[in-house]
Amino acid sequence: MKLLIKNGRVINPATGFDERADVAIAAGRIVSIGVVAADFAPNKTIDATGCVVAPGLVDLSVRLREPGHEHEGMLASELAAAVAGGVTSLVCPPDTEPVLDEPGLVEMLKFRAEKLHQSRVFPLGALTRGLRGTALTEMAQLTEAGCVGFSQAEVPLEDTQVLMRALQYASSFGYTVWLRPQDMHLGKGVVASGPLATRLGLSGVPVAAETIALHTIFELMRSTGARVHLCRISSAAGVALVAQAKAEGLLVSCDVSINSLHLTDTDIGYFDSRMRLEPPLRQQRDRDALRQGLLDGTVDALVSDHTPVDEDAKTLPFAEAEPGATGLELLLGLACKWGADSGASGAGLVRALAVLTCEPARVLGSALGTLQASAGQLVKGGVADLCIFNPTSSWTVEPSALRSQGKHTPFSGYELPVRVGWTVVGGQVAYEAPAA
Repeated sequence: MKLLIKNGRVINPATGFDERADVAIAAGRIVSIGVVAADFAPNKTIDATGCVVAPGLVDLSVRLREPGHEHEGMLASELAAAVAGGVTSLVCPPDTEPVLDEPGLVEMLKFRAEKLHQSRVFPLGALTRGLRGTALTEMAQLTEAGCVGFSQAEVPLEDTQVLMRALQYASSFGYTVWLRPQDMHLGKGVVASGPLATRLGLSGVPVAAETIALHTIFELMRSTGARVHLCRISSAAGVALVAQAKAEGLLVSCDVSINSLHLTDTDIGYFDSRMRLEPPLRQQRDRDALRQGLLDGTVDALVSDHTPVDEDAKTLPFAEAEPGATGLELLLGLACKWGADSGASGAGLVRALAVLTCEPARVLGSALGTLQASAGQLVKGGVADLCIFNPTSSWTVEPSALRSQGKHTPFSGYELPVRVGWTVVGGQVAYEAPAA
């Protein structure tokens, strides 16, 4: 398959390349950027006039809901949502049913995803068997099966000794441990602690639930030398602690969700269960610190935190509703909205693309295998994973129109500034927007 993308504005955030150019693709690789050989005969040509040609998005937090929760999301529907959002590579946590703690389960998931020929799926293996927090999994076997790291998903580790042993083992073999910092006992509430939680009579989660966990993780990192990725930092204090850890030289990276980047606890309004999220939405000062941290590089990546939830689980009293929201198809638009708010349109767009492409690819590093050298980038000879979008075509979020099986989103009715036109995965067009 030979593909020619003409007349687009090609942006490669990793190198700062930003020029109008043609892109030629053959055999799943980028043949040229700029001058296309006269004898190049494409099977398909895409006219990208007025569009941005960017690397395919890399999303570090996507729940596919399969196996075990097919009533909330099928592999086919969620991967269709991914390519519709320009996401060509995604990381899924291990909290499926059964838990991804056996190589056979990981291999089956990857095989089924590959058969769909849409986004690339990179599973996280369970850090402990069954996520029960007692016995460690066989990390070496899970890595051979295709896991890019190890996680407890939303299940905090109560036993610090188990966490220390896990970090020691991971450090010995160069594995990355993915942790959402939340103290098991302080993190049992349903909203962030503060005036709103008090007014609504809802149980709160204090910032200390995050900072206590971060202090524990960093202390164990100092003694083990492990590499840790922190999932969905949510507070200003958390951002400050991550900045200190990075300045100290600890091997730490972190991400933030689109929910925490744009919303605050006041958006909960009068018990709006669409705002029932994990981590809980915090105050404006926290949101402002997260936005600044993403801008200055303290926070490495922006994630959709895609968690489809079915109707029955969401339309319950706030405290009983299942946390989560769909986000794959909104990720690019919300990132560009943040970028436009954060600076000049040009620089803001480039940084918005960086936290969705080259920066999350850097977090994954060697775990990407043969994709490592070119993931999240547009380079000659690199894998042809691309997202082509119109930066001036706004659209309004209508949950019923989303391709994800999960229709609940806190951004219903929002106007997003960009629209994905085509998504290319491995040189093949995986998504093409319907004609207007």
